[in-house]
Order: sequence, then structure tokens, then C-alpha cells
Amino acid sequence: MPVDITRIPQLARNLNRVAEITGILAKYGLAGWVAQLDSRFLKRWVPITAFEPLADATHEQRVRLAFTELGTTFIKLGQMLSTRRDLIGPALADELANLQSNVPADADDVVRGIVETELRRPLHELFATFAETPLASASIGQVHRATLHDGRTVAVKVQHPNILDRIHTDLSILAEMAQLAEEYLSDLRAYRPTAVIAEFHRLLLRELDFRRELRHLQIFRRNFHAEATIRFPEPIAEFSTSRVLTLEFLAGTPLTKIGTTLSTEDDRDALARNGAKAFLDMIFRDGFYHTDPHPGNILLLPGNVVGLLDAGMVGRVDDRLRGQIEAAMAAVIMGDAEAVADLVMQVGEVPPYFDVNLLQQEIAEQMEFYWGMPLDQFHLGNALDELTESIRRFEIALPPALALLLKVLIMLEGSARLLSPRFNLVEVLQPYRRGFLKRRVSPKRLLGRFLSAMRDWDEIASGLPRLVRDLMVFARRQQFAVQLEHQHLEPSVNRLVFGMMTSALFLGSALLWAMHAPPLLWGLPVAGVCGCGLAFLLGVRLYRAIQKSGRLEEK
Repeated sequence: MPVDITRIPQLARNLNRVAEITGILAKYGLAGWVAQLDSRFLKRWVPITAFEPLADATHEQRVRLAFTELGTTFIKLGQMLSTRRDLIGPALADELANLQSNVPADADDVVRGIVETELRRPLHELFATFAETPLASASIGQVHRATLHDGRTVAVKVQHPNILDRIHTDLSILAEMAQLAEEYLSDLRAYRPTAVIAEFHRLLLRELDFRRELRHLQIFRRNFHAEATIRFPEPIAEFSTSRVLTLEFLAGTPLTKIGTTLSTEDDRDALARNGAKAFLDMIFRDGFYHTDPHPGNILLLPGNVVGLLDAGMVGRVDDRLRGQIEAAMAAVIMGDAEAVADLVMQVGEVPPYFDVNLLQQEIAEQMEFYWGMPLDQFHLGNALDELTESIRRFEIALPPALALLLKVLIMLEGSARLLSPRFNLVEVLQPYRRGFLKRRVSPKRLLGRFLSAMRDWDEIASGLPRLVRDLMVFARRQQFAVQLEHQHLEPSVNRLVFGMMTSALFLGSALLWAMHAPPLLWGLPVAGVCGCGLAFLLGVRLYRAIQKSGRLEEK
């Protein structure tokens, strides 16, 4: 029976927004899954109109357009989903990576009120000049150019008013709809909507706090203080809060318009290498990296210096993830497809019906295709796309941190090739790969792993006597019990009980038949024949139920 979503309290409280969301999805031909939950909702609440101009648009383009129209929360959701190529596939991930929002700018008095309220001083005391017209207005906030009283030119990022309330409403709707989709729609279950929305909720609320971006910029500037070719804007803490961020204004040329400023191919290649090396240093040296190497976030500054903007979202590479990367590189260098498949199974969430042999075969074919390929023909992004597409088809979910890292590497190669078509990320990766292998077998690393293992064994040894003593006390007091938790055993229990009843009916009826128990009809015992016939029919039904779903009755 379809679920009436209007009877769910969280959705009923925000019914107008639910109807708006569903209406926009229907407009772009994306509301079919809502109809599976409750088709009556579409008829009652959602005005469905034809949308002819999108007749030739692809599914991926319609998803991007729908998310753009749905506003801030969905734009950010799409940008986050673009990192999960293992769940949604490379085609949709690439389309969602292009999500941009041109939100109408807030009125000047609104912006002034927010800045003065947050910084607790009149605007003229804070800034010598403050441009009323914003440089840009995106989904979360808008950026104004200003000048401090000491003469420094700054960019002031101001959060849109009431955005937090709107986002909380959308997040509650998304959480409830994700739970319904995972429970009732098997074709959406592979996308793990509940886990995705929970992770998105955590990341989005962090991004809304501008103090985090301020701290991220401080860390990046500390890590790259000795680098002359990379520059991050300096955040100004005394003019920043959770809703207002003031930082150094970088006057440069965006990567998308950089062709007019560089005269030679060598200049382009050098700049691409410098930018790529900066990102690889963040990832593999610092373990703290910028997650959006989008061309709009990369500037060319005077002196061929690369400037990086928008540090609201960052990724981290801990020792565990670094070890997995090192193991994967070692397996690829050795051409060991089995080791790569085993590593995918270790780090990913594998479905119960997974066939590891098929995955090994597919990875081996991919490695054979790329092995020995000339470096100028090898594109790391293509190889990673093929791997993540295979992982998605096998319904394996990678950890978010690893999925994000793969997305950054793919975007990094794409942005660098936009600057220099002959750029090859594998060449820039070579020194890091050698460092991985040296670190993997270094005495210091082996000693650290040995000491870590010794600490674990020491904890086990010190806790074992107490554990044994507690078990003996429980046993002596007859309080020792084993609790078992089962999941989804109802179909098996139903089959077992039904089979026992059918067997008992057959045996009893067979005995009556053998004994020619009266009443008789044409010399045959009526009770025995009817009982055996009924047992046969019940046995056929049980067999069909086992083959079909494991249940005796369909819901």
C-alpha cells in the first residue's frame, strides 16, 4: 500500500515546501519515485505542467537544473553528491560539479544590518569604503569589496538572512524522504540515501559557520608560508564572525579567462604544474587539502602566482587513509589486480551478494589496458572514472573521505588541462609515489606499527585477567547469559513452521490412507486422500514462496 506522506508529522509541518520541492522535481521529470510512495500526493498538491524546452535535455542536466531551482540546500547537496562518483556515477557527478548559483543580491540595508549586528559597530567605523553592489551573490552569501581604515583592500563575505531556518526546514524534509525511500523503494536503496543525507547535514551546517573557513585559511597560510608560487587570502579575524568573513582581496585573473594573459605554452605548463603540486602537497604532505579545485576558485596573480579562494570545505588525510593510498599504489605498480580488489573490499561497504571474482576480473582488464601506455596518452582522471564506475555497478560504497579525494584528483587534472592541454598529473605524482613506497618500508614506519601493536597487546593482556574473573563470577552466580540479536529471520521461521505443519499433515494422512481408515469412497479412505492432496498443495505453495521471496504472504 502506498505511503501517505502527508500523514508524516515532519512532512506535514512543512507541507508547502514539500509540495514546492515535488512540483519542481515533477517539472523536470524527476518525481517518479515520489509517485511510488503516494501518487495521490502529486494529484492533490503538485501542479504538473509540461516543460517542452527540456525535451532534449539529458537526465543529468535535468537533475542539475532542478537542484539549481530548488535553492541553497539542494545546490549544496548536488555539490556534495558530485564527490560520490562511486554512488551516482561519473556522468551525473560531472554535471553536478558544475552547479553554480546566481542568487539575487540582498538589499543594501539588509547587508548593512547584518554586518553591523555581527561586528557590533557602525559600518563607517568598520570600513573606510564599502561597495553596495556585491562582486558575487552565491547560495550561502554574497561578497562585497571594501577598504579598511589602514588602507587594505578586503573582500567581505556576508551570509544571506534567514538562510539557517530555510536550510533546517529542507534538511528535515530530506532526512524524512530519504528514510522513506530507503525503506520502500528498493531501486533507490543502493544510493544509501539515509547515510548520504546524514553526512550532508553535518557538512552543510559546518560550512554555514564562517569561522571554520577563517581557521582553514589560517592553516593553509601556515602550511604554505614558504611557498612563493601559491597564495591564500589572509583572513582578518577582528572583522569576522560566524556570519561575516573579512579577508584579503586578491586581484587576479580567473582560470577560465587566463588564456589572454599567458603568451607561451611553457608559461601555461609551469603554472599548471605549480597549482597541481600545491594541491598534492596539501593532500600527501599536510593531510589537509582544499576540496574544490574549480576553475572559478583559481586565480592567476602577478608574477605567475596561483591564488586559491573559497576554503569553506576541506578534506583530511589521516594515517589510515594514507596507508590505504600507499597500499593501492603498491598493488598497481605490481600489477596485482587481486590486491586492488581486496583493498576495495576492505575500505568499502560491500553488499551481501557481492562477487569478488567478477570485480577482480574487471580490475585486471582495466589494469591491462593502461599498463605500459605512453605517459602522454594516459589520463589519470579517465582511469579513476573507470574504477569508480566499476565500484558503483557492484554497489560498493566507498568511505566519504576516500570518495572526496578521488573527486579532487579528477577535478585537479581537469582544471590543469584547461590551462595546459599537455599537462599530465601522473608526471607530477611521480615524486609522491616514490615517497609512498619509501615511507611504507621505512624503519621508522615499521617501528611505529610495531609499537602500536605492542600497545594493543598490552591492553589485551592487562584486561584479560579482569575479564576472566568477571566471567567466573557471573557463572558462579548463574547470571551468565548470551544475548543474540537476529535481523530479518521472520521469513526463515515462517518457512520452517509451515514446512513442519505440512510434513505432519502428510504423515498423518499417509497413515490414514495405509490403514484404510473409514469413511471410504470407491475403496479409498476419504480423510487420507484429502489430507495428502492438501499437503501436496501446501508443499507446492511453500516451494514457490521460497523461490520468490522467502515469505508465505506478500505485503
